[in-house]
Amino acid sequence: MATEIFKEFYFEAAHKLPHVPEGHQCGRLHGHSFKVRLTVAGDVDPHTGWIIDFADLKAAFMPTYKRLDHYYLNDIEGLENPTSEVLAKWIYNQVKPNLAQLSEVEVMETCTAGCRYRGE
Repeated sequence: MATEIFKEFYFEAAHKLPHVPEGHQCGRLHGHSFKVRLTVAGDVDPHTGWIIDFADLKAAFMPTYKRLDHYYLNDIEGLENPTSEVLAKWIYNQVKPNLAQLSEVEVMETCTAGCRYRGE
């Protein structure tokens, strides 16, 4: 079985959910301090002792992070309905081409609510 490592990132963003019932609190503009955990899986290199350098994992996420942090998520293509589920899948699809070992994206929109996406 492969070993997994993860790195967590935090960003601030605003959004609203356009498809909730009228009067639902999430239909109003609001913001979150999102936490994103990227997990990579693979074999530990016997020479380096790691799967991937944490700095390389961070570098793979930075272009996506810069598109999210302090932005209105609904204005980003593909995030017109930015639920946790949609956001986790969107992040996965943005990062996976540059990080082949990516196995999971977890998005926490509050301290107690979030989503994990592991690809198709």
